[in-house]
Amino acid sequence: MPHIIIDYSPNLEARLDIPGLCRALRDAAVQTGILPLAGLRVRATACDHVVIADGNPDHAFLDISLRLRAGRSQSDKESATARIFAAAEAYCAEVLATSSFMLSFEMRDIDADLSPKTSSIRRYLPGENE
Repeated sequence: MPHIIIDYSPNLEARLDIPGLCRALRDAAVQTGILPLAGLRVRATACDHVVIADGNPDHAFLDISLRLRAGRSQSDKESATARIFAAAEAYCAEVLATSSFMLSFEMRDIDADLSPKTSSIRRYLPGENE
């Protein structure tokens, strides 16, 4: 049930293909081997009101948060964090090289006892019912 949540400054839309970033992060998450495709949800939201550093409107940020149920080893989570952040850095490399930009990532566990879930999506994914 991993959620990848992206918050970003709205001025970033002119510099970066946000839907493409969502796909790149989804693909990197699946490649970790510990985050199942059927449970992944990636979403991005432009923040309407931002003040970054000294308030210069040219500054931009992108903050990625990955929430997942507990149960994966610390080393698996560290490896996944490194892989997904590397994918984000690579995708954002031009923006990092050419403008004032902050990129951050955080992975955290969700307490399963406090987060009930249900889903029918596996029935609609090829190969999941076999």
